[in-house]
Amino acid sequence: MDYDILVTNGTLIDGSGAPRRKADVAIKDGLIVAIGSCEGSAGEIIDASGLVITPGFIDLHTHYDGQISWDDELAPSCYHGVTTIVMGNCGVGFAPVKPEDRDRLVALMEGVEDIPGTALHEGLTWDWESLPEYMAALDSRPHTIDFAVQATHDPLRVHVMGDRALADQPATDEDIERMKRLTREALLAGAVGFSTGRTDNHRDTSGAVTPASEATARELRGIAEAFVGLKHGVISAVSDFDMNDAAHRFDPEFDLLEAMIDASGGRPMSISLMQRDQDSDQWKRILARAEQAAAAGKPIRVQVAARGIGVLLGLQATFHPFMGYPSYKRIAHLPLEERVAHMHDVDFKTQLLSEKTEKVTGDGSPLPPLADVLLQHIEFVAARMYRMESGFDYEPEYERSLYAQASAQGIPVLEALYDAMLEEDGKQLLCFPIYNYLEQNLDNVHTMLTHPLALPGLSDGGAHVGTICDASFPTYMITHWTRDRRRGPRLELERTIQMMTHDVAEHMGFSDRGLIAAGRKADLNVFDAETLLIERPYMVEDLPAGGRRLLQRARGYRATIVSGQIVIDRDELTDARPGRLVRLGQ
Repeated sequence: MDYDILVTNGTLIDGSGAPRRKADVAIKDGLIVAIGSCEGSAGEIIDASGLVITPGFIDLHTHYDGQISWDDELAPSCYHGVTTIVMGNCGVGFAPVKPEDRDRLVALMEGVEDIPGTALHEGLTWDWESLPEYMAALDSRPHTIDFAVQATHDPLRVHVMGDRALADQPATDEDIERMKRLTREALLAGAVGFSTGRTDNHRDTSGAVTPASEATARELRGIAEAFVGLKHGVISAVSDFDMNDAAHRFDPEFDLLEAMIDASGGRPMSISLMQRDQDSDQWKRILARAEQAAAAGKPIRVQVAARGIGVLLGLQATFHPFMGYPSYKRIAHLPLEERVAHMHDVDFKTQLLSEKTEKVTGDGSPLPPLADVLLQHIEFVAARMYRMESGFDYEPEYERSLYAQASAQGIPVLEALYDAMLEEDGKQLLCFPIYNYLEQNLDNVHTMLTHPLALPGLSDGGAHVGTICDASFPTYMITHWTRDRRRGPRLELERTIQMMTHDVAEHMGFSDRGLIAAGRKADLNVFDAETLLIERPYMVEDLPAGGRRLLQRARGYRATIVSGQIVIDRDELTDARPGRLVRLGQ
């Protein structure tokens, strides 16, 4: 055969931003070998008539760091056109690690990223100690899609400082030198960057702040020096920018991040960007400082979510409106069916609705302090809670909120929330966008996405498994932003594809993917841009030890191809597992 796979008669959007055009794409030995009118025989022909052909999508912000050690599918990302994921974000991960520190790293990942500790304890293989050993262990196992690893600040700190890392103590010069050396070791082994987390919203399972959250500027600059002389590697950071003291701390915090770029020898950095209710204009200040830094020659980008950032509420989920009520707490341990039966009892309902919520954060809880604020004002914030109905578009009007519906029906808001929780035999989910939805539309997200420094990110694939399912962001970027949006301007499909492929690849230094061009890696998507859709999220119990997680599928992907092998065929996984570790600088 001339080719292994020939994709014919499709509309090609090559990732460069160029206008779409009709073209065939020929694949041989895992590479794209011809584009245009491709004559010749092929082992498999995919008729893409009426379909779009694009590069595979790259998700630069995921947390499959634990799941990848036991799971070869990497769902739900694999169902949404993603062919490469970047792990090790927000400063949390599982290497380097000493045997006596494994429980600490599990507690951090469970608390920060809402991944059941029981699943991590049972599923993690721990056949590594150093980060290069971790990378080799993962690469020895088959996976659907490619994956890249970053060095992460929290494990580095725990590995080097032990108990001092958890006691909010500053790192010594010796500590910093060791963290720098270990980061350099990981980069030389092919790690694609270093990440740190500087946010009070991240807590371990005991409610304690993360080890890296208050690291000094000296420590961060010292670690960044690990990049000096290397031609690969990025820095990523999530920060509150000291939101509770913004008037005095915003600029010093941004100065600190810029100092990391300088100390690294000018390596690219990305920072998280979102509109926070507590400081609704902070995102504008971040963009202004990022623009100044970029104008000064400092390569900085902002990671932007595709929609509101929040949680899914439900009796099966990690969070719901009544979790702090005394009556509910007495039945919280029961199976779902029994809880629902209790909640249908009129006397139980009357008693619960007469109560006040108790605290759910603090010592022994991984939930951030914001959780108590939300529960205490649940009737007010119900103005941004919406049933996850069929066809839910994530940009709902106020009239669809539980608050508005309760008002229209003349019933108390708490009662409306209570009744909604019991729908679908207690499996109903409510969408609650906490960030990016203060004005109850996505106009600010549109402004962020169209900024020249923006990169699509923050999907958190593999994390917050009981509260979100934002690994569907890539599909949503296409369905909502290029086709379905009714409440404001849309995006061009060519530009959207460029953002999710070429732009991310260029930032990360992935020179072999992100474009459909001869000689590039054969990572492709073939989909129906007119009928592509996201299905409703649903809860499954398929994690180790019976742990639950939310999944969300898509419909409309004719094929997703990784290294010349079809991993998704008509929305279903195949048996192909061509995914490998992405190593840079080798």
